[in-house]
Amino acid sequence: QVQLVESGGGLVQPGGSLRLSCAASGFTFSSAAMNWYRQAPGKERELVATITSAGGSTNYVDSVKGRFTISRDNAKNTVYLQMNSLKPEDTAVYYCKADRTMAWGTIGYWGQGTQVTVSS
Repeated sequence: QVQLVESGGGLVQPGGSLRLSCAASGFTFSSAAMNWYRQAPGKERELVATITSAGGSTNYVDSVKGRFTISRDNAKNTVYLQMNSLKPEDTAVYYCKADRTMAWGTIGYWGQGTQVTVSS
């Protein structure tokens, strides 16, 4: 039943902006920390941004600080990644990941990914 569906990727020029969305279903979204990862061709997957379940705390990889903003709307079961001042090195498949907290522990779920290409 758990689903994470990313959307909003595409082709954008350097310096441009893009907003990714991840729609969640099948679990209590408001109890889960949410994350955005990315993986560029030939490179390892890296954690880009994290937001706590209530949205009170966020963390970013140094390379995107000041440019990317993670946010969530628990009423809509959706997490967002606003990407500004995009650079070619931001080109990657971006994945949404949920850290679902259960009474006995935590389960991780992954979305299918959405392609972001930054090119002139």
